Amino acid sequence: MTVDRSEIVVIGAGITGLSVALHLAEAGTKPLVIEREGVAAGASGVQPGGVRQQWSTPLNCLLARESAAFFADLPSRLDSTLPLDFSECGYMFLAHSKVRLAQLADLVSVQNAAGVPSTLLSPDEAADVVPGLATDDLAGASWCGEDGYFDRPQSVVEAFAQAAWARGAELRIADVVSIAPDGAGWALTLRDGSSILAGRVVLAAGCDTAHLAATAGVELPIEREARHLFYSEPIADRILDPLVVSSERNFAAKQLGDGRILASDLAASGDPEGGQAQWLAHVREVANDLLPRLTYVSFSILVTGYYDVTPDNQPVLGAVDGLPGLYLAAGFSGHGFMLAPAVGRRIADAVLGGAADEALEEFSYARFARGSLQRELVTV
Repeated sequence: MTVDRSEIVVIGAGITGLSVALHLAEAGTKPLVIEREGVAAGASGVQPGGVRQQWSTPLNCLLARESAAFFADLPSRLDSTLPLDFSECGYMFLAHSKVRLAQLADLVSVQNAAGVPSTLLSPDEAADVVPGLATDDLAGASWCGEDGYFDRPQSVVEAFAQAAWARGAELRIADVVSIAPDGAGWALTLRDGSSILAGRVVLAAGCDTAHLAATAGVELPIEREARHLFYSEPIADRILDPLVVSSERNFAAKQLGDGRILASDLAASGDPEGGQAQWLAHVREVANDLLPRLTYVSFSILVTGYYDVTPDNQPVLGAVDGLPGLYLAAGFSGHGFMLAPAVGRRIADAVLGGAADEALEEFSYARFARGSLQRELVTV
């Protein structure tokens, strides 16, 4: 049986695992990244590239602020020539009731205290930001003009990979089927029967993280949850620059740089074959009510991706008590891309023996046993 050795192994070549690898490589180590299929082969390859700072907890706002600053300087930060254009179109969250507007006002207070430049808007002010927005059913909205998206998120993930490889990280295409403590380190068993001995292991495999953690006796409350996005064919005119979200009506929509309109029924669940017509009908109904400019848009493409969801919509980060050398970075519940730079830096610091970090403590695996859960409320 073939046995290889590596001091640090990162399992998962999505945006989170690559951010961890990049920060480790920048610190002078040579981590080995193991991925079953290829860079961004999982959830990172189908997500729409959103980057926002509007969250419900101070810590997520802090992580988002750090990540937004990283993303703002991405080409030079990664020394990349890939297309990494960021569209600062803004995110708008709508309120159709006074109750929801009061909730948004509380969220804006949390965000402002963390330095996020979000604001509360009246219906007329919201319509000034989103031309064509119907205001008859609006109580108001929250808005952050610094939020936006990468039109080619796959290029962003590839740029992280190239930067990590250029700094000394390595990639191996292999399927890890189990991990187990082995002396002072960890033994990784691959599907082909070979093994890798690692001093430290970072599990950043998205939905597959729970299965791998279970082989080491760690029961992670991470569930695989399907999300469905409708895309139109490219439209020449710009008819919806900001991203618009209505949680009360389970709707979100935005226009990408290539002209396509993206829209989603946020409550869609189940089999796409059976549910697609119903989801599309819902998208059309809400779009007609809120954004009449979308009335004649044909949403001809349905794409399904998966969130790795936890009970509090927060990631599981950092070391595991009683299992030295094992680190977790998963369960992002749909916001891994947005927080990857800040999370990658913190996980890398922990792996290299850095000081205790607030995020790793608050989002630790131990919180589930403590019952100290603070649910993230701003999810899309």
